Amino acid sequence: MARIFRWLMRIAMLLIALVILALGGGYWLASRSLPDYNDTVQVSNLAGEVEIVRDNANVPHIFAADDLDVFYGLGFAHAQDRLWQMITMRRTVQGRLSEVFGTSTIGIDRLLRRFDLYTLAVRSVDVLDPKTRAVLDAYAAGVNARLDQINSEALGRGAPEMLLFDAPVAPWRAADSVALVKLLALQLSGHLDAEVKRARTSLALTDQKRLLDILPDAPGDGIAALPEYASLMPGVKQFSENIPLDPSPLSPFKSFDLAGASNAWAAARDRSAAGGTLIANDPHLGFTAPTVWYLARLGLQSGGVIGGTIPGIPAILTGRSAALGWGITSSYADDQDVYIEELNPDNTEEYRTPDGFKKFTKRASIITVKDADPITLTLRWTDNGPVLPGSHYNLAAITPAGHVAALNWTALSPADTSISAALKLMEAKTVNEAIAAGEAYIAPSQNLTLVDVDTIALKTIGALPARDPGHQSQGRMPTPGWIPQNRWKGILPYADNPEFVAPRGGIIGNTNNKTVDRPFPEHVSFLWGDTQRIQRWRNLMQRRQVHTRDSFIEAQLDTVSFTARTLLPLIGSELWFTGKAAPDGTPERQRQRALTLLAGWSGEMNEHMPEPLIYAAWVRALQARLIQDELGPLAEQFDHVEPLFIERVFRNVDGAGAWCDVLYSAPVETCPEMARLALDDALIWIDENWGSQLESLRWGDAHQATHDHPTLGDVPILRYFVNIRQSTSGGDNTLLRGRTLGTGPNPFLNVHGAGYRGVYDFADPDSSVFITSTGQSGHFLSRYYDDLAQLWRRGEYIPMSLDEELARAAAVGVTRLIPADK
Repeated sequence: MARIFRWLMRIAMLLIALVILALGGGYWLASRSLPDYNDTVQVSNLAGEVEIVRDNANVPHIFAADDLDVFYGLGFAHAQDRLWQMITMRRTVQGRLSEVFGTSTIGIDRLLRRFDLYTLAVRSVDVLDPKTRAVLDAYAAGVNARLDQINSEALGRGAPEMLLFDAPVAPWRAADSVALVKLLALQLSGHLDAEVKRARTSLALTDQKRLLDILPDAPGDGIAALPEYASLMPGVKQFSENIPLDPSPLSPFKSFDLAGASNAWAAARDRSAAGGTLIANDPHLGFTAPTVWYLARLGLQSGGVIGGTIPGIPAILTGRSAALGWGITSSYADDQDVYIEELNPDNTEEYRTPDGFKKFTKRASIITVKDADPITLTLRWTDNGPVLPGSHYNLAAITPAGHVAALNWTALSPADTSISAALKLMEAKTVNEAIAAGEAYIAPSQNLTLVDVDTIALKTIGALPARDPGHQSQGRMPTPGWIPQNRWKGILPYADNPEFVAPRGGIIGNTNNKTVDRPFPEHVSFLWGDTQRIQRWRNLMQRRQVHTRDSFIEAQLDTVSFTARTLLPLIGSELWFTGKAAPDGTPERQRQRALTLLAGWSGEMNEHMPEPLIYAAWVRALQARLIQDELGPLAEQFDHVEPLFIERVFRNVDGAGAWCDVLYSAPVETCPEMARLALDDALIWIDENWGSQLESLRWGDAHQATHDHPTLGDVPILRYFVNIRQSTSGGDNTLLRGRTLGTGPNPFLNVHGAGYRGVYDFADPDSSVFITSTGQSGHFLSRYYDDLAQLWRRGEYIPMSLDEELARAAAVGVTRLIPADK
């Protein structure tokens, strides 16, 4: 027996030793790809020496005697820190994820191939001006120099993910950067989803007046009545099964609610306490680890620029120089139209046009799938754009038999010069020069907030479609593609894009709110990204005569919900402090406790407080009760609360109170009854998920920011090392925006928000500050993978200085790139 025990112990010790060796070997292999920031590297295709000075937050400050060498250095730095992110984004836009991830990503690849963005990017390179092309080539050479170093020095394939996935890396080229701009446009565009959703809702509702309740227009002048979708497309079923979007974190296809958002505002010199212009910007995208943003400073001959880049794109997209500051917000311009194309019943290879039937433009495309047979797709285009599958955004639900859906979209341009505009913006010295630079910009459409040393401005950049005044749905719902007045007539002149320069009030800003109230077809959009945050922002801006950097930071981090302050008095008006005290342990008592908490609440969505969770669960349950009977299965698509809908219902605007009555019940339910029932629903849900002690609840427990790794985030054990999750304040409608997931067992997870924040003060430019939500490195073993995350969560920033001596004084490393022939 003792002998058996000794052998078992030996075997156990051997197994432990093998596990330790395996872990040690895995760590050694993974750590090989950690970049050495104190290094001298001989590289090809470089005119002169490049220095990449990394300050104490690992922000690279790139210096060279030639601008092209600076962009070379940026490509090298991006590839040092974010190679896996860059390669994965490139594979996404190419529709080649399945070569690495197998059958799980076939759906994503199929759709990206049909959009054909990469082919359009390749064609766009041919129309770029020589200077832009030279920058893209220099940047690509820098990326490829890092790839050469990885291969020649056996640096762990460049990223630990490369060891886990068989992902051959092709050299970077100019078209890859153009394609990533188009991928960004895809992530930020939501009008396709909105058109389909409006059409399906129109089909579901028996009373079309109610369409403006559940899908309300932003406040302002109304529009002429639109036709019912059933009259545009007869033969479509009233209700259809929902086809959910691909839940993969690698998918760029998001619902309209998660398509894009941002905040930006500026103050003129006479509204600044220090006498210099001010600007703040926090663009919002889906959270990932690492964040999509990467901080950098470029020492160009025209002057230094510093701010946020996206790895793979050689430009400071939001940031400043010594003379100019710029910020970006999604404009929500209606740059997409869905068309229903009629097939020729005698030849389905043809579709109807204004001039008769015409053959589709077709091309075969082969998707290579890891560990599976390749898939051959037939890509089809009409005059209006690519034909999309019925499963995409539930297009099948609004497409009659014998028809297909096609999409026209400004980002489908084969002559996309957006990257040229971004490069020109970095060289601009004045607001007017920056506005002129924006003319070359195509997509995604953005509001560009600008300040120079004297002036502030806001300009919508990006191509806006020229629609016919007789367009049947004004671009709000899919329309027949063969009717001439539904087709685009080109692009509106850039001068027609909204523009505000030096406003009299001295303050300008955008929270994705409605910027203009112009009649169709010069309207820009009928659908805007915000009606709530703008109210709180206006209050904060107007309560002070002059502003400072710190007051702009305070506004950027503000967590007071204007929405909660508006809705709670409405939905609780007949519930506050009514009735006798109920016994402990009863639903009535729990309801009274919840109402007591909410009655004394300021509307602050603080992570440490219980009231935000009670409020959020209540209004979510209330909207679900109001719409379920009218919309049936379509109600699942309304997974975020629409504040204007709740307000219209409880104020009974144009008879909207009818939503409170349950259609298929004999009694006539009132809105206070529905509010009470919804509160009970919410409290039951809270009890099941977070416990019954309401006073002990924490909003931050439910509202965790989910910076998850897109490919390793679900791997057991490893996910604890690669995912960055944090308790956060804010909510869907606060300036510190933390957009919630909206679905699943925890619908309040914070999945979309400000991955970058910056505040620039031109009274003292080097006192400007910025931050990202994770860290500079994409390598999970690096100390710079998550070192900025806690600063971001606490609302802190790091210096954003163009002072070269300051960067060198606290440098954590200096990488020198030396031409190979010297």
